[in-house]
Amino acid sequence: MSKRIVVLGAGESGSGAAILAKEKGFEVFVSDCGTITEPYRALLDQNGVQWENGQHTEELVLNADEIIKSPGIPLTAPLIQKLQAQGTPIISEIEFAARYTNAKMICITGSNGKTTTTSLIFYILKQAGLNVGLAGNIGNSLALQVAHEDHDYYVIELSSFQLDNMYDFKADIAILLNITPDHLDRYDYKFQNYIDAKFRITRNQTSDDAFIYWAEDPVIDREMKRLQLGATLYPYGFSMPNPLPVGEDELALKGRHNVLNSMAATIAANVLKIKNEVIRESLKTFQGVEHRLQYVATVKGVRYINDSKATNVNSCWYALESMTTPTVLILGGKDKGNDYSEIDELVKQKCHTLVFMGLHNEKLREHFGGFGLQIIDTDNLHDAIQGAYNAAREGDTVLLSPCCASFDLFKSYEDRGDQFMAAVRAL
Repeated sequence: MSKRIVVLGAGESGSGAAILAKEKGFEVFVSDCGTITEPYRALLDQNGVQWENGQHTEELVLNADEIIKSPGIPLTAPLIQKLQAQGTPIISEIEFAARYTNAKMICITGSNGKTTTTSLIFYILKQAGLNVGLAGNIGNSLALQVAHEDHDYYVIELSSFQLDNMYDFKADIAILLNITPDHLDRYDYKFQNYIDAKFRITRNQTSDDAFIYWAEDPVIDREMKRLQLGATLYPYGFSMPNPLPVGEDELALKGRHNVLNSMAATIAANVLKIKNEVIRESLKTFQGVEHRLQYVATVKGVRYINDSKATNVNSCWYALESMTTPTVLILGGKDKGNDYSEIDELVKQKCHTLVFMGLHNEKLREHFGGFGLQIIDTDNLHDAIQGAYNAAREGDTVLLSPCCASFDLFKSYEDRGDQFMAAVRAL
């Protein structure tokens, strides 16, 4: 009898895991309590994978030998609790895929800058002519690439949720950019639980492997003093020897935080022995990431910037820190247990108007109400843009950097950013 694998969640990671499991001869069943979108349905059907959506039929899930869980499903979900109680192993798609490839794994995590740094490292490796795949939170499912392609290297962006269900997986190069409170609603509102999840990126590493980390981050610094890690350590920061082969003014990515991201990417490229001239050229020509401090348009002398990817307070801090003009800040959405005090000083220094855009703005009103700034309270994108347009003066910047998840009004942060850009261009 072949082993039965049940995949919970049929998005990019779940569908890919199901295809790989089927290809490796397992009995596979996919269960999604939401609606499986058409492209993934077609993929599962083409590969003869049985699936259900709109429910989890317990008798078809609880009989699994192993569960591959979507990162979006919390460990507190009743079905997951039942599976854990009966001792069924629950793993992530990344853990499963890694069993079937000997490729070198370059893995990036952190509260902020993951996508930019992952994309930059992928770009450098491509420029160096390496056979490389992009996976994790961006790119295509790692499992699907392992099933249908054969890369020598994978550059993988990992969230804390993906790291939660990784056990035997090992990163050849692990990069930890920073740690600030985020997703605390998934970690019993205990910051240490989230920190522990991030440090799982170093799991199973030996002295043959590299751990690259921002040594000036106070949380990382504290943990490094406490932990005994097996990897070879590569700290970086402004107070250390500069690894960059170009001047900061030559970097394609602007802003102090992007100097750090570029340092991390450079060290990873050096560990992989990529030629200096390739690294130099890549750092100068990289185009950046959609929805991360993305210039949209200038309307009546006002610049509009889409930073929809700022789904936590610290991301917004980085965005505000890079502003060089008076700013109208649009923020709000689904609050994840946010502490807004981190951006207080920058809001006072840089902003003259705050536009709230969410279904529940009470916490924002309470926190920022006494700052003496103009506040525009809205519950939809149209009113938010109109309010920002009316408040902005020539030479200002309107910055969408929400601090919050998008799910109250939008399908995703990409959807929020796309709608913002379309509305700006229609002004």
